[in-house]
Amino acid sequence: MTAPHSAAQGVPNGDPLRAAFAVSKPSAHPPSFWSRAAQNRSFALGAILTLLLVFAAALSLVWTPWSPYEIDMAAKLQAPSRLHWLGTDPFGRDVASLLLVGARNSILVGVIAVSIGLLVGVSLGLMAAAKRGWVEEVIMRLADFTFAFPAILSAIMMTAVFGAGIVNSIIAIGIFNIPNFARVTRASANAVWSREFVLAARACGLGPLRITLHHVLPNIASVLIVQTTIRFAIAILAEAALSYLGLGTQPPNPSWGRMLAEAQTLLFQAPLLAVFPGVAIVLAVLGLNLLGDGLRDVMDPRLARRR
Repeated sequence: MTAPHSAAQGVPNGDPLRAAFAVSKPSAHPPSFWSRAAQNRSFALGAILTLLLVFAAALSLVWTPWSPYEIDMAAKLQAPSRLHWLGTDPFGRDVASLLLVGARNSILVGVIAVSIGLLVGVSLGLMAAAKRGWVEEVIMRLADFTFAFPAILSAIMMTAVFGAGIVNSIIAIGIFNIPNFARVTRASANAVWSREFVLAARACGLGPLRITLHHVLPNIASVLIVQTTIRFAIAILAEAALSYLGLGTQPPNPSWGRMLAEAQTLLFQAPLLAVFPGVAIVLAVLGLNLLGDGLRDVMDPRLARRR
């Protein structure tokens, strides 16, 4: 008669403990970041739209169909054609060339403004979580005070005092990003500071700075990356709004927001002039928001374990 199959068969000495360990071993490695990203539709679509934005900005550095600064009144308000793919504006400038260069200006404003908020806000948030006490209280109350003023209103006030221009727009958007990064960093860092490995590091005599750099910051990096993509989308939208109001990028530099402002008086005569920059803004903001949502799902270890 054949003996019943057991987990101990095939294990040296029939040790049931070793058999149990062999059964409990994982059969496969958890999926990698890129495999999870490829399966996430939000990440894939957001990455495609974001890469298109970056490609348009990079292409404008070396090539545009026409000069975005050349005025040709004889060719104004032309419909899309083989010569001018998206038509011309009221000054005879090629709309496709204006959109390409406008993408470059939008990325420039977004990168610098978000970098200001990231560097200053993350530093303040880490300091608040490490020091606690009155230091944390002062930083958080300053952040609350900044939130009392809407971003666009603060930018309008700053540009009214110091003058309209892309530099003042970048500073205004960057200042508004600081409290957002500070609050997110402080909340995430406080959760890490209460973990066992941080308590063990403190027991070993490590100071707050080393713990922050070697333990806290790496564990909140995924949260900061997601927040950066979301704030980047908001920065592009804020720059377009300021340029629409005449407070952002100034002529002759192209801007999607100012293209919308110039097209609003020609909606019945040439409606496509408002459609093209509007679609560009929507796709850029949508792509970055989808990328941020996808990164949040892909970089969440709990979701990774479920797959």
